[in-house]
Amino acid sequence: MQRRQLLSSTAGLSGALLLVDSASASAPQAAKSPRTQPIQPVGKAHWTIKRVGSDEVRLFMWHKPAVLSAGLKSSKGTLLFVHGSSVSSTPVFDLQIPGRPESSVMDWFARLGYDTWCFDCEGYGRSDKTRAVNADISCGADDLEAVSEYIMKVNGGKRLLTYGSSSGALRAALFAQRRPERVARLALDAFVWTGEGSPTLAERKKRLPAYLANNRRPIDRTMIRSIFTRDHPGTSDLTIVEAFADAVLALDSSVPTGTYIDMSANLPVCDPEKINVPTLIMRGQYDGIASFQDLAAFFERLPNPDKQFVVMPGIAHTSTRSKNYALVYHLLEGYFSQPAPVYLGA
Repeated sequence: MQRRQLLSSTAGLSGALLLVDSASASAPQAAKSPRTQPIQPVGKAHWTIKRVGSDEVRLFMWHKPAVLSAGLKSSKGTLLFVHGSSVSSTPVFDLQIPGRPESSVMDWFARLGYDTWCFDCEGYGRSDKTRAVNADISCGADDLEAVSEYIMKVNGGKRLLTYGSSSGALRAALFAQRRPERVARLALDAFVWTGEGSPTLAERKKRLPAYLANNRRPIDRTMIRSIFTRDHPGTSDLTIVEAFADAVLALDSSVPTGTYIDMSANLPVCDPEKINVPTLIMRGQYDGIASFQDLAAFFERLPNPDKQFVVMPGIAHTSTRSKNYALVYHLLEGYFSQPAPVYLGA
């Protein structure tokens, strides 16, 4: 408890939620409500263009609006989820499994009253894969630039609450560094700063020459399963993993190498001292990507006093697909819904 008090400093900030894993007193009850909510959020595809020189890159976005009720006349904000290195967005954030409504993160938060969005970075899923690029972290932050501009036109210019996982967290952090005026709150899950003390990245570096030689790398079911078992087997329900793999492989048989190269050879790719937005750092207890010390050093350098660092027990690298997913949903809902401050000091 003492450590939590030392590492947490909160001052709420209203805004929309941009998704690229403490909480308020009401959050536990809110987190249970989607289980009994019969309304199925309806999704709609959107497209926007990222311009790079003379190139026009078509980016896919998926939107599920807030489920409103008599007690909720307007949405609580706009959520945009940012995916990681090996998968596109909808399998991560809108996985549909009959009888398991909690498997869709977007449905869960739409039923809580948030507008929810996800998108495929260039080179992934339904977005363009035509340019001869490896879609590195900076490229993903460029994607966020284009996507956020589109979404903020739809939501009336509200700043975005931002969640990213793994390399999605790196993309979201770099975007927040570049465009803080578009970010109300930033949640970085399975994040890494320098990579020091990371067993997963130490293994990945051994394959760096192969990544450098190609813009894309193949993925298969075995590789996808390894995401859930490499750090600490047992943290995820493998029956869900199989449905997840089905959804991933229906969209991609290969993915770009750029984020793996950045995480193996080019860290750090963002500067905590230049990320001046409210920030939540979420680390799974068993995550092999980043050491506690690496993240604590990053957290210490964040200039905004509205910041939190949470260690999630029983979770490895993929928090929203873990057996302890309810803890993750609770933390996010609490963080993004906390009240605005009435005093900030001089």
